[in-house]
Amino acid sequence: MPETHRRNSRPNRFGIGFLSLLQIFLFLAAVIFINYLASQNPVRRDYSRTADYTLASSTVNYLESPEITSRENPVKWTLLFRRSSPFYERVRALAEEYERISNGKIKLEVIDPIRSPDRTQQFTAAYNLTLVRDLLLIDARPNDDETIVTDTTTGTPALNPHITIALADEMVTYAVDGKGERRPNTFRGEDLLTARLVEAIEGKPRNFLFLSDKSNIDAEGDDSPWSNLAATLRYQNIQLLPANLAGLTEIPEQINGIAIIAPKYDFTTEEIKTLETYWNQPRGAILILLNPGECPPNLRIFLRSKGITPRRDRIITKTENRLTTTARGTFTQGIPFLEELAGRSAVFEGASSSLEVRENAEDLAVKKLSPTPLIKLNPEYWGEIDFGKNTAEDKSGETYDPVRDTPSPLYLAAAVTRGAGNDDRFAADTSRMIVVSNTEFLDPDSQRAENVDFLASAANWLVLRESLTGLSPRTIGTYKLPLLEAQVSFINRLNLFFAPLGFLILGGIIFSTRRS
Repeated sequence: MPETHRRNSRPNRFGIGFLSLLQIFLFLAAVIFINYLASQNPVRRDYSRTADYTLASSTVNYLESPEITSRENPVKWTLLFRRSSPFYERVRALAEEYERISNGKIKLEVIDPIRSPDRTQQFTAAYNLTLVRDLLLIDARPNDDETIVTDTTTGTPALNPHITIALADEMVTYAVDGKGERRPNTFRGEDLLTARLVEAIEGKPRNFLFLSDKSNIDAEGDDSPWSNLAATLRYQNIQLLPANLAGLTEIPEQINGIAIIAPKYDFTTEEIKTLETYWNQPRGAILILLNPGECPPNLRIFLRSKGITPRRDRIITKTENRLTTTARGTFTQGIPFLEELAGRSAVFEGASSSLEVRENAEDLAVKKLSPTPLIKLNPEYWGEIDFGKNTAEDKSGETYDPVRDTPSPLYLAAAVTRGAGNDDRFAADTSRMIVVSNTEFLDPDSQRAENVDFLASAANWLVLRESLTGLSPRTIGTYKLPLLEAQVSFINRLNLFFAPLGFLILGGIIFSTRRS
């Protein structure tokens, strides 16, 4: 019988060790490779419920525009915030997002005045600052050779126009609660940072001449429509300068646009001539917000010659025998500065009138005038001619009259371009106009988010700053949980006594179980 060979039961230790080392090596190589790919293709996700740390599209558009990307010297951001500040983490996260999206065109430095007193002293001395509050300084000087501190016309030293400061207190709005205490209400950090960045890049605000002698807008109080309009434009680095048109033979050269808000008093022939002269110049910009049915006659003639005629009607609809004056529609497709609003719902509260827009009219094309509707109302609306004239016996004013009333489609807002607006070679020399037949949306109590987006985008389009059009930053609110004193007391007892006692009992049970 041949001898039976036994299988060697001893393990091959060399082979096992080699395979183990190979697996460890491959694992480490995979980890290094994955980390390298992640470092070269970083992706940041905002998992907050309302995307609080995601920049608005208008901010992103500006950071990706030539105003930022074509800079040779990066914009220097210096965040001087105490880490104990309640808004430190939020402001720092915002600033880091600006730096990330700018692709190196924004350089951020974070300084804690308490932890880095030497660096703080060096910085404040360089910029001639006295640090009393948390702030973020933006230095957008075209080159470092420009002086940091300049002398004004009065001899008072001031920061270079390309250096701006955003104070922490300006990023927060406050409200008084029932106990009379002042508490943070909303956070508008991105609004302020974008406004300060634009101001630093441009060096000075754009000036709009507000024709105060023609207007009937409410300007009393901080929450008035005038204050709200001025604040909205100020966040776009546009400054409203009240002035009287009477006596002006021409619009000053330093004026970038004209604002005609809620006009009540008519224009004279000479004033219309001044307005016409300004419109026929390159880069003329006019913003007109009309009260419903109250367009002065000469201004109406001026607008009609540009292809837009304000009608003497009132936009209404009826739902379940209830009259509704709140205008609802959609933003028009194909408008470049309304690209991100196109097709979205547009709601304008209060009274409105319709606009006749002579789009593609041959006589206007000869004059190189291009009127375009911006907001189209829903089909159920009509323009009521006899609004407010009906009596208890005559209800005809509350129903659509196909003979007298204005049928759908109706337009609430329109734009006019004079010149070759579609040709990039001559677009910068065009004149532009925006007409809206509603002023109630300027009231803070009636204003909606889409109203702010529309007004901001329209204003930036007028001043040839399309890079800042889009959806505006959203304000972040603070929420208070209403609890009774008995409920607060129960929560305190639960945290201080019952929770520790429960863990102690659970630990005792586990300990006794293991001993047994």
